Parts: sequence; structure tokens; C-alpha cells
Amino acid sequence: MARHYRHLARLAPLALAGVGLASCGEEPVDLPYGTAQQFMANEVQSTAEVYWNAVGAVSELVDGEPVFREFEPQTDEEWQQVADAAVKMREYGEVLATPAYADGRGDDWMDFAQGLQAVSRQAEQAALDKSPEAVFEVGGTLYNVCTACHQSYPPADLPAGMTVDDIDRPSPDETLEEYRAQDAT
Repeated sequence: MARHYRHLARLAPLALAGVGLASCGEEPVDLPYGTAQQFMANEVQSTAEVYWNAVGAVSELVDGEPVFREFEPQTDEEWQQVADAAVKMREYGEVLATPAYADGRGDDWMDFAQGLQAVSRQAEQAALDKSPEAVFEVGGTLYNVCTACHQSYPPADLPAGMTVDDIDRPSPDETLEEYRAQDAT
């Protein structure tokens, strides 16, 4: 319970800033995490990676031999880190919905921000349930929300010739077992 109050305390200045800005249309907007691009690069991406990298499978060469390895959180602390990443993603969705980030963007920006919040709630529950399959599946949905937003609001600094579709992520139609089996070959 105290954790939620700490999160609310961090968001309170943003809410107050939004109220203050609504009453003074001439004031410059304070971007608490920098530009949207900076926010994504410095906060959102790294937090999403914690969630996405919690469950999966890899095939690698060890001493010249292919080795297939599955991974998932093993301890209560590791599962809590995954749940905490989901909570942060929800909070970031709330920040993206503030006037500081939403003003001047299309209505779909709010849809994406709300979608991030909704899928992050599912992500948190999957981690709290300690369900690798659910974490994996919700991770695909989280990726889809991010990709849809990036298609409408493309990141400015992707490497030349690369699009968000080039980033290796599981298909939302794949199960964890299918994804792991694909990596085993």
C-alpha cells in the first residue's frame, strides 16, 4: 500500500503542473522527463526492456555447440522487479497523457497513452501471478501498443534504414512455447 502512495506522490507535481498550466495558457510547458523522444529513450524503453526480457528463450553457441536456454524470473524479488517495471510503464502512460506531452498531438496520442496504462495493468497482474506464459503474452500486447504509437509518432533517431518493425520481438499470435521452439531451431 505504501508503494502506491510513493507513486502518487511522484505524480502529484505533474498533476499540479497540469492544473497550473490549464489556468495560464501563456506559460511554457514543463516537460518533467525532457522531450517525448528523451522520455522514451531514457525512461520508457529501458523499463519496457526489463519487462520484455523477463521471460523468453535463446539459442547460443557454447564451445561451438548450440545450446537452447529458457529463462524466467526465479525468485520473489525477480518477479517483483517485473511487476515494478509494469507499474512504471503504467505511470509513464499517465505522464504521456498529461498536457505537457499530449498537447499539440492528435487524439490518437491519448488512445496510445491510455492503451499503455491498460496493458501495463495486465502486465503487472501477470507478474504478480508469477505466470511466465502471461508475462510473455502481455509483453507482446505491450509491444503492439508501443509499435502502434511509434508508427504514428516515429522515433527520430533510429539507425539509418531501420524501422520499429525491424526490432526483434515475438509475434502477438505466438505462445511462449511457440516462441521458445522457434529459437531452439
